[in-house]
Amino acid sequence: MLGNKIVEQAIAKGHEVYSTYRHNPPRLGVPLVLDQTIQAEVEKVVSLASPDAIVNSAALTDVDLCEELPEMARFVNSISVSHLASSASAHKAFLVQVSTDYVFSGEKGMYSETDPPSPVNEYGRSKLEGEEMARLAGEGNWCVARASVVYGWGRPQRGNAATYVYDKLSKGEQIRMVQDQYCSPTYNDNLARMILEIVEKRVLGVMHTSGATRINRYDFAVLIGKTLGLDAGLIVPVDSASIPWKAKRPRDSSLNVQKCAGVLDEKPMSAAEGAESFWKEAKVRAGQVA
Repeated sequence: MLGNKIVEQAIAKGHEVYSTYRHNPPRLGVPLVLDQTIQAEVEKVVSLASPDAIVNSAALTDVDLCEELPEMARFVNSISVSHLASSASAHKAFLVQVSTDYVFSGEKGMYSETDPPSPVNEYGRSKLEGEEMARLAGEGNWCVARASVVYGWGRPQRGNAATYVYDKLSKGEQIRMVQDQYCSPTYNDNLARMILEIVEKRVLGVMHTSGATRINRYDFAVLIGKTLGLDAGLIVPVDSASIPWKAKRPRDSSLNVQKCAGVLDEKPMSAAEGAESFWKEAKVRAGQVA
């Protein structure tokens, strides 16, 4: 959902891009099969591509699965990053590690880059460890870009908060959304542009590259539904305590994006701007299908 957008925009700007994958071949870029959890494979691919920059958008993002299989989460979200960072250091490549708002406890909300992380689940812990591993790329050679609830159009097998609302409401089906969990929804096209600018400018350190709006999941779903012209009355607000999640979720993991807005030309979109862009892209895609 994110990687394809980054590749698409990078190629449009004249960059040569190698697109690594395991199971689903990319639409654009030079395709290279890679299992990032195997160090020898990472070293081989990085040596072959000899990149100026590496962007890691691959992750195990199923929060409950990470809770059930913490070692798998660690291999995918942390150990694989150490392999990328080691190879980035060896080849003097700039590493951008895409991370998450779930590195925070959710007790405060509107977290800045200087707030201390304190994850409450295995997904957050594995991603935080991945952030630490990214630093192995060497001083002045890495950036951690944190996002929150990334949504947008991508491969059909990668559903997300916005496409879920679209699919269900389009069929006239009722859905339940939590109203007591806050985040900063991030439109994938906007995130990809921010990350590409980070690469081109070699912006260092930790950067919050989420959407600009703090909003709860229910209100965001309603916003998407109304923007798409669908019946938002089918969306039922519920409390998170009624959802049988295996992993604890942060109550408010929203991110402060002032630093990002001050550094990048591509500004973080508000939830309303992202929803409108999501709708415009839906109409374009529908026209392409037709």
